[in-house]
Amino acid sequence: MPGPVRYLIIGCGNPDRGDDAAGLLVARRLRSLGIEALERGGEGLDLLESWSGAESVIIVDAVISGASVGSISVWDAQTAPVARAVFRASTHAFGVAEAVELGRALAQLPPSLRIYGIEAGQFELGSPPSPEVLAAVEELARRIAEELVVAT
Repeated sequence: MPGPVRYLIIGCGNPDRGDDAAGLLVARRLRSLGIEALERGGEGLDLLESWSGAESVIIVDAVISGASVGSISVWDAQTAPVARAVFRASTHAFGVAEAVELGRALAQLPPSLRIYGIEAGQFELGSPPSPEVLAAVEELARRIAEELVVAT
């Protein structure tokens, strides 16, 4: 009988750029619930290295897709390419979308890779996250925690 699935949760973002902190805040909230989660800036090569060997990866990051601020979206990176335009809030030229597509090209994607995006609205240096993003952080952390309980 196979052992438990090895999950890896990575929250991406910049804590000093308003809503861009969304992924980091989800990781922190999960850790406060006793769930292991990493914080990363969202640099693509760091992500490739971070998920190496993991069976199931969840990445959380701020996105700009045109939805209302605080909306939560999910992508299954195994089934379709990840649109770079959605992750244009990143300060990195080689970020989440590029890491996924390079991993796909090199056959280095984990067997399961889901990306949760929290729609962001403001990225002013030194500003706090918006109330809508903070509410989405709580909602997404709860969803991920429930998902992990069901999966184990």
